[in-house]
Amino acid sequence: MINMVLQALQKPESYDEDVKKIRLIQTHISFVFLTGDYVYKIKKPVNFGFLDFTTLEKRKFYCEEEMRVNKALVGDIYLGVVPIVETPEGRIKVNDMGRVVEYAVKMIQLPQSAIMSNLLKENNIYKKDVAEIAKLVADFHSTANRGEEINKYGSYEQIMTNWTQNFEQTENLTVEYLYKEKYLELKDRVINFMDSNKELFERRVREGKIRECHGDLHSGNIFIVRRPGKLYKSGIYIFDAIEFFKGFSCSDVLADIAFLSMDLEFNGRDYLDKSFIDAYFEFSDEEKLENLLDFYKCYRAFVRMKVTGFMLFDENVDEEEKIEIRGLVKKYFELAGKYATLLSITTH
Repeated sequence: MINMVLQALQKPESYDEDVKKIRLIQTHISFVFLTGDYVYKIKKPVNFGFLDFTTLEKRKFYCEEEMRVNKALVGDIYLGVVPIVETPEGRIKVNDMGRVVEYAVKMIQLPQSAIMSNLLKENNIYKKDVAEIAKLVADFHSTANRGEEINKYGSYEQIMTNWTQNFEQTENLTVEYLYKEKYLELKDRVINFMDSNKELFERRVREGKIRECHGDLHSGNIFIVRRPGKLYKSGIYIFDAIEFFKGFSCSDVLADIAFLSMDLEFNGRDYLDKSFIDAYFEFSDEEKLENLLDFYKCYRAFVRMKVTGFMLFDENVDEEEKIEIRGLVKKYFELAGKYATLLSITTH
C-alpha cells in the first residue's frame, strides 16, 4: 500500500487544494511531499529499535506526537494530522472520504532556500542569526517540560544505554565504511569518560538540567526566512523536534545545543559555532561545561553518522545518492573521533 500512496501523492489530483508541482524528499524515517503552499510528511513503516512506525496506528500516534512536541517552537506552521484515504472508487486522496490507509503531518511550506543548511553553503548566515537562534533555544529550554519521568532519560544508565545501542547499530559500518581500529578507540574513550564522570551526570539530573528538548537541533531543521510569504512571516523557524523516542528528545540541555554546535563545525563555520555557544550562555543560566559539551558533540556526530548510514541499506535510495552518503558517514565519524580525543581529561 505504501507504494500506491507514494505514487498517488506525486499527482496533483490527489490533494484537496490546488497543486501545480510536487517535490518528494526522503529522510531515513519519512517521505516529505512539497506542494508549493504546504508540506505533507508521512512516516516510513520502519522499525529501528529506537522507533517503531510499522503499523498504521503507531504512525498516527507519532504524527500527533509530532504536532505536540513542535507546538512550543513553531506551532503556527504545523497545521494538523490529515488522513490519506482510499476512496470507494479506489483512488488515493488526501483528507477525503474513504478507508484510511495512511496519515500525514500537514505544514505550511517555507522556502527551501531559507533552510539554514542551504544558507550555510551560500555563506549567508551571520553571527546575529545564530545569536537569535540561541535566544529562541534558551527561552524554549527555560520552559520545557521537566520532572521525575523526564529525569531518567538524562541518567548515566540511560545515556550508556543510548551509546550501547549506537554501537550495536553501527558495527556493521566497520565492515566496509569505517576503520574498525578507530571505531574501537572512539568506543573506549566514550565509555571511559562516562565511567570516570558518573557523578557529573547524576549532578546534572539533580540540578534539573534534563528537559524535554528539541532533540534534533541541526541546520537542516532550521529556516531563516528573510522575506514574508503568502502564508508565513519572516523570522526563524525551528522544526522537527523528535517525537518518536523520549530517550533522544529528553536530555541534558547541553546535549541539545551540542547538536547545532557540532553541525556548524561540520559545515566549517567554527566562528558561528562560537557565537552560538556564547550567546546561548548569555541568554540562559546554564553552566558552561566545555568537556561535557565535547562529550555531547561526540554523541551528536556519532548519531548523525548512524542515521545517515541507515540510508546505505535503504532500497529506496539509489546508488548515486549512496556515494554521497558514504562521504557524509566518513566525515561525521571523523568529527566524532576528534571530539572523543578531547574526553581524556576528567571533568569534576
